[in-house]
Amino acid sequence: MKLLGIILLLIGLIGTILFGVQAMNNSEAFNFLGIDIAVSSANWTPVIISGILALIGVVILSVRKRKVA
Repeated sequence: MKLLGIILLLIGLIGTILFGVQAMNNSEAFNFLGIDIAVSSANWTPVIISGILALIGVVILSVRKRKVA
């Protein structure tokens, strides 16, 4: 169970970083009357899914098994 938590955490963190950088690079900004306006054409769904996987990995790692008497 601990191995599953570590794998999910690593996949989630790597995915969040990679997809986050990609999403930020797909965002554009332009100047209108001296005001910078940001327009995002990025797909944030992979970033959200990767974050959820990382969170599930943390939860699995933090849950301890109970001893049955």
